Amino acid sequence: MPKTDLLVAQPRVHLVAAGTNYGRFAIEPLQVGHAGPLGNALRRVLLSSIPGAAITRIKIGGVIHEFSTIPGVLEDGTQLVLNIKGIRLRSYSERAVTMQLIKRGPGPVYARDIDAPSTVEIVNLDHYLCTIDDDSVLEMQLTAERGRGTSLADNNSGLNIGEIAVDALFNPVPQVNFLVERIGGEEHQALERLVIEIWTDGTIKPGDALGHAAQVLNQHFGRIAAFDQPEPIAEAPTPTGRAIPPDVYNRTIDELGLSTRTYNSLRRADITTIGRLLELDERALQGIRNLGPKGVEEIRTHLARAGYLEGAEQPALPEGDDSATDELLPDSTESAMA
Repeated sequence: MPKTDLLVAQPRVHLVAAGTNYGRFAIEPLQVGHAGPLGNALRRVLLSSIPGAAITRIKIGGVIHEFSTIPGVLEDGTQLVLNIKGIRLRSYSERAVTMQLIKRGPGPVYARDIDAPSTVEIVNLDHYLCTIDDDSVLEMQLTAERGRGTSLADNNSGLNIGEIAVDALFNPVPQVNFLVERIGGEEHQALERLVIEIWTDGTIKPGDALGHAAQVLNQHFGRIAAFDQPEPIAEAPTPTGRAIPPDVYNRTIDELGLSTRTYNSLRRADITTIGRLLELDERALQGIRNLGPKGVEEIRTHLARAGYLEGAEQPALPEGDDSATDELLPDSTESAMA
């Protein structure tokens, strides 16, 4: 199919306003009739398909089910479960992660009292959970998992005795609004502007959520645009063309010792394991947002040094390399959206 120029002007994205967990973006110029469908598609993806993490089940010491009273705790099991649903967190592990909470009263219990491993980061540390009204000890085990959308407690099967299922709200974007504005002068020259507002729960930046939603739509539209093209020949899944053993595939990228900037770029792209990283070729790595050529080179260097690239040299990072100082620098997108 011959290529045609379909756009009168290339639209650009502007950050109009930013606040705590909030961003307003303008996309313009757009042809008349395009802004509404584009805004609706972005909104639906933002509200349903952005990956996140949530607590899916808990186990409370001395409690069999959520309708029981908890010794020494002011709230009952049902109210405590409702409060736990409000904990917002990031998980960098592909597997379920177990956290512990042990608190002696009297006094309130907050999310900051949860002992989380390094692969989990609780965002709203001041979130209230319950109150211990005597010198009792509250012991609780919480399990966090990654997912998309919402997973109801009724669908959580395979629970052990004493475990209580929790409605998991994985989606980190609770609200999205958009507005279509007419721009331009005369009627035949009129264009449209799409203004989209995004609220998040603090586990993701609004700009990153918008970029992820656009990538999801691009994957679908790309397949539709090339529906009459022959399927491309599949390339080898890894740079060395060898299969990746499961024990290697599931190792986290934490062990590579990447700089903060490179590590953050990978985890925003939902790349958290060695196997997933090895599946990406040079072009795919360069397409990751905010990574850049130096980040790609750093990844290749660390993979070779760790022995994951067969036949590759294992060069030492040159002195004065920026990746060492990146550990002390905030990520560029984080500082821009703060």
